[in-house]
Amino acid sequence: MSEKKVKFGLVGCGMIARVKHMKGAWAWRDEMEVVAFCDIIRERAEAYAEQYGAPGAKVYTDYKEMLKETELDAVIVATPNRSHSFITIDSLEAGKHVICEKPMAKTYAEGKAMVEAAKRTGRILTIGYQNRYRNDVQYVKAACETGELGEVYTAKAHAIRRRKVPTWGVFLDEYEQGGGPLIDIGTHALDLTLWCMDNYEPHMVAGSVYHKLNRQTHTGNVMGDWDPEAFQVEDSAFGYITMKNGASIYLEAAWAINMLDEKEAKFTLCGTKGGIDFNDGVRYNTVKHDKMVVEKPNINLEGIPLAEPPRDRAVETEMRIFLDAIKYGKPVCVKPEQALVVTQILEAIYESGRTGKAVYLDREE
Repeated sequence: MSEKKVKFGLVGCGMIARVKHMKGAWAWRDEMEVVAFCDIIRERAEAYAEQYGAPGAKVYTDYKEMLKETELDAVIVATPNRSHSFITIDSLEAGKHVICEKPMAKTYAEGKAMVEAAKRTGRILTIGYQNRYRNDVQYVKAACETGELGEVYTAKAHAIRRRKVPTWGVFLDEYEQGGGPLIDIGTHALDLTLWCMDNYEPHMVAGSVYHKLNRQTHTGNVMGDWDPEAFQVEDSAFGYITMKNGASIYLEAAWAINMLDEKEAKFTLCGTKGGIDFNDGVRYNTVKHDKMVVEKPNINLEGIPLAEPPRDRAVETEMRIFLDAIKYGKPVCVKPEQALVVTQILEAIYESGRTGKAVYLDREE
C-alpha cells in the first residue's frame, strides 16, 4: 500500500462540511489530507484551511481555480443544491474523483448529466447518503438480502420533524435548494427505503406539497422563529410511489407539522415473511409457530446497546468507502445511478404537487 496521502479539495465551507465531511477526513488523516478549500466567502475558506487543512493548504473563492490544483485527487462538493451538478461535472472533467453531498441535484436532468460525466471520464462519483452506514440500517439491509422479509411489497419512508426548520444558510431559499424538507431530509428516507428494497424502477408518482405553516410568526421552532417572507419552500410534502413490479412506497417529509410522532431518516418495510420498522429501535415482526411475534435485535456499537448509533461512525464509514474506491478500486456503496432515481422521484412529487396530476416515469436505461 502506498504511503502517499490522497489529496482532497473542499468546495463549500459551511455547516455540512464541518459536521460531516471534515470529521470523516479527520478519522482517516493518516491516509488523506485536505489541501485546498473553496468558498464564495474567502474568510470562511481561510478559517477552514486553518482548522482542517494540511500544512500550506490553499484557499480559493473560485472552484475552477481550485481544480487547476494539479495535486488534487478528489473533491468534496458541499455547496447548496443548485451548484451540485456543475461543480461535480467540472471536477470530474478535471480528472478528480467526487463525493457530492445529498441530494444529488435539484433536477433529474442535472443528475443524469452527472452520471454521464462520471461514465465519460472514468472517475468515481458517489453521493453523501451516510445513513446507509448506521448500524441499525446495516442490520435491516442484511435482513432484506438474506430473504428474512420475503418479498417487500410496500413501505413507508419517514422524514418528519414537528418544529425543526433550519433557519440558517439558504435552506429556505427555493432557488438555491430546489425545495424544503422533501429534498432536504425526505431524500435520506427515500434513499434508505429504495436501497433496502433494492428496487430502482419507479412507475408512477403522486404527491402533495404544502405551504401551511410557513407564514406563521410565533412558531415554537427549536431553531428559532423563521422569517415568513424568507420561507420560500414547502413546510411539508407527501408522495405515493408505485414501482414497475407493483410495490408501493409512501413518503412523508416535514420540517414543521402538527404531528407528535417524529421520525427522521427511518422507514417501514412490509414483506411476505416479515416486516421491520424503527419504532423504539429496530423491530422485526413475523409469525412463528402460528403466533405473531416481535423481535428487537440488540444492535450495538462497541458493546453499547443503541437504538440509533452516533452519526459520526456512519460519517467515518462513508469516507472510508470513498477512500478505498480511490486507492484500491473497490466499489462505492452509493452508486450515482441509485441517487439519480431518488432525485427523479423527488422531482416528480414536486411536479405532481404543482399540477395535481400523477407523474408516470419511464426509466431510461
